[in-house]
Amino acid sequence: MIGHDAAWSAWHDALAGERMHHAWLLAGKSGLGKMHFALAAARTLVGAGPDVENHPDIHVLTHLPKDDKEERKRDEGKPFEVKRNITIGQVRAMQQRLSTRPTMGERRAIIVDPADDMERNASNALLKSLEEPPVGTFFLLVSHRPAKLLPTIRSRCRTLRFHALQDGEIAELLVQHAPDANEATRAAAVTAAAGSPGRALAFVDLGLGPVAQILHLIAEQGDPEFTLRGELVSAIGTRPDRARLDAVLELARSILDEGLADLDHRLLPARIAAHAELVRLSGEMPTYNYDTGLLVMEIGTLLAGAAQSSGGAHG
Repeated sequence: MIGHDAAWSAWHDALAGERMHHAWLLAGKSGLGKMHFALAAARTLVGAGPDVENHPDIHVLTHLPKDDKEERKRDEGKPFEVKRNITIGQVRAMQQRLSTRPTMGERRAIIVDPADDMERNASNALLKSLEEPPVGTFFLLVSHRPAKLLPTIRSRCRTLRFHALQDGEIAELLVQHAPDANEATRAAAVTAAAGSPGRALAFVDLGLGPVAQILHLIAEQGDPEFTLRGELVSAIGTRPDRARLDAVLELARSILDEGLADLDHRLLPARIAAHAELVRLSGEMPTYNYDTGLLVMEIGTLLAGAAQSSGGAHG
């Protein structure tokens, strides 16, 4: 919940006003705590205490378990895989609830997290509710990439922007919340976070310190013998989950972003091209069934190519 002062000020001012806007877009990169803000804001909206976990007038639309097996894992409190999208069925089920009055008061909150991952039909269905919201119903759409949303959805929302933190703030947070991590791991986590406290803590939890060291070596000196790329595959593991791969891709992008201001402008095109390829891989990974080993090798190859453009050994 660090860095939310401006968002809270805008939210409380709106609550105190005569006519509160019915739809809010919480925009910013992932890991900034937007969902935590949405839940806390929803509690203030419906008059629930901070310790209330399952309020009948706070409804959350998010990724469901991928199948019955994963649903059982969820019910048992175990980690589980989720579907790629928020479906139109989920939106329609929510809309059926809107035909009744709120359970405990005059207001209810609908949270969509992340709204970017709604199916096209789900987005169109939600748009109808945003155009004609029931009295007392308020929407909070969590978005990591607002440009993916329908323009008509964005136009009906008041936007709250959540900004990245400074490196010093991330470092201080890690000292407080990850005291067992060594200095090198915390430094790598700050780089990987790119201003996102959630990503920094996830980096430490996932034990990506050794991976970060290898990625930095590849980016600095290339990998002409493919040795470092082999080490990278071993360090990441043969069957990493999506969260681990997402973190590795984010770290690789952050490494390419380092030192851009001081880089010879003639070397920028190759660095930018490698970064764009990493962004493409990040976007395709949830949809395409990539072979993990080949994906990791491709990440290393893109960094090695950037190293070549900077005068390092080629890959």
